[in-house]
Amino acid sequence: MISIGGLLLGLINIAIVVVILLLVGALAVWFLGLMQWPVPWNVQRLYMAVVALIALYMLVALLLGFPTMHLIGRADAWRILPA
Repeated sequence: MISIGGLLLGLINIAIVVVILLLVGALAVWFLGLMQWPVPWNVQRLYMAVVALIALYMLVALLLGFPTMHLIGRADAWRILPA
């Protein structure tokens, strides 16, 4: 069972990931526009759809308790030897 605090932190985490992914996409579109290589609108919509699918996966994983991929580390990574 997930607590209200855990749910709120999870939703904030999902929002942060979505904003970072959209910022990366916007910076790529801006930079490529400066280089005179415009990105077609359908490619931009496809990127936004991929970001939405990632957010949906993260939301379902948060609500159902599925394990997700840990990119930065694990809680017990500081242990060198088995207990």
